[in-house]
Amino acid sequence: MFSLDWIYYAISWILLTWHSAWDAIGVPVGAVIGTNWAWILAIVFLVVTVRVILFPVFVKQIKSQRAMQALQPKVKELQEKHKGDRETLQKEMMELYRKEKANPLMGCLPMFLQIPVFLGLFHTLRRLSPDNQGKTLYGWTVDQFNSASNATLFTAPISGKFGSTADELSRLGASTGTVKVVAGILVIIMIATTYLTSRQMILKTGWAEDPQQRMVQRLMLYGIPLSLLISGAIFPIGVIIYWVTNNLFTLGQQQWVLRKFPPPPTAKSTSAAKSTSGKGPVQPAKAGGLFGRKAAQPPAKAPAVAPKVAGPKPGAKPVNPKKGGSKPAKRQG
Repeated sequence: MFSLDWIYYAISWILLTWHSAWDAIGVPVGAVIGTNWAWILAIVFLVVTVRVILFPVFVKQIKSQRAMQALQPKVKELQEKHKGDRETLQKEMMELYRKEKANPLMGCLPMFLQIPVFLGLFHTLRRLSPDNQGKTLYGWTVDQFNSASNATLFTAPISGKFGSTADELSRLGASTGTVKVVAGILVIIMIATTYLTSRQMILKTGWAEDPQQRMVQRLMLYGIPLSLLISGAIFPIGVIIYWVTNNLFTLGQQQWVLRKFPPPPTAKSTSAAKSTSGKGPVQPAKAGGLFGRKAAQPPAKAPAVAPKVAGPKPGAKPVNPKKGGSKPAKRQG
């Protein structure tokens, strides 16, 4: 059977290294405001360590999404061409992705790579209990294990869960009400930040034309946050701290990367930009106007006014216009 011990040892090593670093700096190991800050910061910087290691993968994810966006016009052509023939459409699209070296599932890769870290931390914190004091696991010393077992966040043990029974919490020496309040608030923050990370990406890149990729986007935006309503009750508080910190880190990292690698302009955004900037040609309004109303007609020109004829000068004889002007002068004789 495949063993995951190597994951537990790796996560424990990172966690204990950061805890020793904060302890050496002078961060209080004992509870301050009901919180063992050295252990809380160790979990926070476990996230930082993992995200720094996975940063190249995150950049590849963004580049893959840009490649998928560039293929959207071709994907739309295939959808129009094979409308009603789903099997042929899927084959043509897979061939297009293979030819252009694009992967619609690349957007989920960073999340998949973090699953072992999440499981390793979940497995480790689940074993932090006064019942197991005096034991060691995955490279921990007895003192480190005992210290982590008694670590708290606002007096709630980091190994406690929203769904913990009263008997389990009594063995941890914790108040049931306190654990449920702290864990409940963290679960709400976890769900909200999980939703915001997916929403931030979709707002910047838009919904995909590919049905398969759109389904992945909907799963990320709605499915995962909703699933946390149930699974969040069984997560230890320390694991929820990890998840919330990871989401906040993701929001900041995505904001930076999306500015560094902005989405390619689409045809709609380009035409809209031209019309609003005033640089593009202005098209004449079509007949029918907006909402089917008649287009406004240009104002009619005023009739031309005949130019005024200057009157005779003072003292001059009047001129009869019918005779064609003044009489010719008499010859001198």
